[in-house]
Amino acid sequence: MSSSTVPASGALLSVQKLTKLFGSFAACNQIDLDIAPGEIHALLGENGAGKSTLVKMLFGVLEPSDGEILWQGRPVAIGSPGAARKLGIGMVFQHFSLFEALTVAENIALSLDDSIPIGKIAEEARALSHAYGLPLDPHAHVADLSVGERQRIEIVRALLQNPKLIILDEPTSVLTPQEADKLFETLFKLKAEGRSVLYISHRLEEVQRICDRATVLRHGKVTGACVPADETPASLARMMVGNDVASVTHPDRGAKGPVQLAVSGLSVAPRTPFAMPLKDVSLTVCSGQILAIAGVAGNGQGELFDALSGEYPVSTADAVVIRNKPVGTLGITARRLLGAGFVPEERHGHAAVSAMKLSDNLVLARSKSDRKAFLSGGFLKIIRRGAVKNATKRISEQMDVRKSGEDPAAGSLSGGNLQKFIVGRELDRQPAVLVVNQPTWGVDAGAASRIRQALVDLARNGSAVVVISQDLDEIFEVATEIAVISEGRLSSPFPAGELTREKIGLLMGGLHESKTAPETTHAH
Repeated sequence: MSSSTVPASGALLSVQKLTKLFGSFAACNQIDLDIAPGEIHALLGENGAGKSTLVKMLFGVLEPSDGEILWQGRPVAIGSPGAARKLGIGMVFQHFSLFEALTVAENIALSLDDSIPIGKIAEEARALSHAYGLPLDPHAHVADLSVGERQRIEIVRALLQNPKLIILDEPTSVLTPQEADKLFETLFKLKAEGRSVLYISHRLEEVQRICDRATVLRHGKVTGACVPADETPASLARMMVGNDVASVTHPDRGAKGPVQLAVSGLSVAPRTPFAMPLKDVSLTVCSGQILAIAGVAGNGQGELFDALSGEYPVSTADAVVIRNKPVGTLGITARRLLGAGFVPEERHGHAAVSAMKLSDNLVLARSKSDRKAFLSGGFLKIIRRGAVKNATKRISEQMDVRKSGEDPAAGSLSGGNLQKFIVGRELDRQPAVLVVNQPTWGVDAGAASRIRQALVDLARNGSAVVVISQDLDEIFEVATEIAVISEGRLSSPFPAGELTREKIGLLMGGLHESKTAPETTHAH
């Protein structure tokens, strides 16, 4: 591991012994970090390492408990995002803060000086977006834009404030490979202008490709620094988690059993003005098969998951068939009773009740027949707490869920650890059919590897698995078949070995393939 540091005197931003306490817990513990003018600096670490806490202090969202922030060599107190912007710090969060009913220019205006006329903002946004290779129509409504275009708004909004440092949190998690390449070109242009970028990403190949230096956090402390170009993805992952990350053994891409899930001619009208309608979706998934569905966020993934899970039943029973039983008009419980399991995208409030203990979340997620193992008594059923406790412990151990106590509230876990528990909770039932939406969203390399291996093992044991994901690394790692969803339409599936990243990227961008060969793509 090669260390590379910049003296604080030459740094654009420097933090010294920066600490943030929540009660007695140190989310950030005496962190030292220097960012040089004109560099792209990676901030690496597994879930719960302290990355988000650190950047929130730099952007004025959280107040440090101790330590010092130096901006161009001078100590500063950053009391709010407005104060951060005035200094010259901009931030693009992983989850966008845009109003869909407003135009691009109106969204940008919300973070600028009230005295600037909207026409001038629109004019400047258009000019700046083209100058940086991020073309935008300032008069377009956000609801009509792709996720990649929405991210451009956030970046242009930050650039209009003329920042010297831009913080980017997982910026490529919702982009096609082609859109990511365009973003990298923009970052290199910013670097050439002498601006700096603090880049947070779990995609280690990207970090190697574009970042000049990296600082690694683990358990709230700086544990290393390196030049990413001198490392490998495996060595970077090792620095993040403290040991080697197991590589996922590939699924069996030959053997298939009987069809367990079939969808035919599924069309779903949008439930809200901004939802994506599903258009004539068909798919089949057999025992032993993992069908991975790729796509840029907002192209119908959520609507497809809802239709498969029964959260929103459809009007035709045979549009969705689970284990030879038409279930299109049936709800989640009926589908679970047939041996299906479901993991939604949203962890908090959808997959888990944040304020409830893990054990109570486990009981809630069981259907009536599954719950019998946890109940005793006659007419008035009593929950067998011992059985629930043992099951919670078993799932936690199998999925390496790291938690503060034996049975804490779901909301107290880091995102990655809660995700491991939610996936483990479904796997514990050994479902014949499992549908997972974004299984490793925002999850570190170690947790992602464990979750992906668990999905491969489930299919290997005879289950049919559907993985809806925006992460192409994940898709290539677990899939036996790959299909792409774009604008509510699902492509024909292809054997995983027949698609390249470039072909998937084109399909994700809206090109649909012929039924026979992925080589001959054409506009649909």
